[in-house]
Amino acid sequence: MRTLCASTLIGEFFVIGFAGLVAMKDPDLTGATVWTVSGVAMLLCVLLCAVLGRPGGLALGWVLQVALVGSGFVVPAMFFLGVAFGGLWWASIHYGRVIDAAKRRNRLAGAEPGGSGEGASGGGVASR
Repeated sequence: MRTLCASTLIGEFFVIGFAGLVAMKDPDLTGATVWTVSGVAMLLCVLLCAVLGRPGGLALGWVLQVALVGSGFVVPAMFFLGVAFGGLWWASIHYGRVIDAAKRRNRLAGAEPGGSGEGASGGGVASR
């Protein structure tokens, strides 16, 4: 799960940086304001990669997703991108847990006495 979530966060890192470039065109915003907000959000993306396995890590990721959608009030395209990344975040968590559970089942099946380690499918796919 952590790998999928971290991949989503790194994608968001780049999207936030590009949104900062777009926000620079707004005459009501100073460059310092845009890059302070964008820089903090980009830093948060990277730091969240490190704390995904800890309590509250996923919740902080959800807070970032809401903030990403909210940034659409400054850069309208971010409404769409924020919702898209929110969906990716949900999918990363959901399917990451499914993959983690399958890996655990395969590991346990291989550890059983007399178990061949091939799992229920018999396909011989090694878990990593």
